[in-house]
Amino acid sequence: MARPDINRSGEIEVFARVVEAGSFSAAARRLRMTPSAVSKLIARLEMRLGARLVSRSTRKLQLTPEGTAFYDNGIRILADLDAAEREAAAGAAPRGRLRVNAYVPFGQHRLMPLLPRFLERYPEIFVEAVLTDSVIDLMEERADVAIRAGPLRESRLVARKLGQSRMVVVAAPAYLDARGTPSMPGDLARHNMAAFGFARYVDGWPFIDVGGAPVMVPINGNATMSDGEAMRLSALSGAGIARLARWHVEPDIAAGRLVPLLEDFNPGDEEPTHAVYVGQGKHLPARVRAFLDFLAETVRL
Repeated sequence: MARPDINRSGEIEVFARVVEAGSFSAAARRLRMTPSAVSKLIARLEMRLGARLVSRSTRKLQLTPEGTAFYDNGIRILADLDAAEREAAAGAAPRGRLRVNAYVPFGQHRLMPLLPRFLERYPEIFVEAVLTDSVIDLMEERADVAIRAGPLRESRLVARKLGQSRMVVVAAPAYLDARGTPSMPGDLARHNMAAFGFARYVDGWPFIDVGGAPVMVPINGNATMSDGEAMRLSALSGAGIARLARWHVEPDIAAGRLVPLLEDFNPGDEEPTHAVYVGQGKHLPARVRAFLDFLAETVRL
């Protein structure tokens, strides 16, 4: 019988993450441990079992036959533990730490204003929110949910659509007074167009010409922005012209702080927003399901 002070499920989980990550250092990053701590834990596990699980003779991690058998049995044990916990918690209120990653405009203008309502409804959930327009790896960052704008590329993730918004080209009245108002898409070549400082799925701004044919205008400007909110603030300051989702700048348009441009040439394309996560159905933690349902109920784009 194992000593009561040995966390056998914890050992199995660390070993499984090492196998799945392919190295001690990669597993350590996912587990938020140091590589030396992971290595020592595996060494203690091997000593307790009296069997070598991992071959250290090569730079690439390789499992011994005993290690392969232990991994196969271990992941079944972890799955059974998860099922037991879900069954026990089925009637309980959602609880625990919820890690949410959101692109900056959504985080500032939608998530943060709604967060108090969510926490009031689910007081036993602790939300850890990170706002960034960088696309993260949910498994590596140990995030439960990521809110992303634009087309989705990762098929291994489950996605729940929260809405979509028509794109619009805007500028501040002060900028237009100083530089003039473009009347045709080609006029943008003489203007300062705000660009993102990271790779996008398009290289320019799409329009249609007077005959309805698609036209792509290259982005021409002297500044790049880290995220959509920075681009909005740049436009508000009069630094240049921006192209953003309508929901993001609707209050500015209504207040006259920004002016829509080239609407006769707007192709009407829309930017979708999704909540992406790992797992579905009965395998989805109650805290994650509660958050997704709350977003679907409250978010308007």
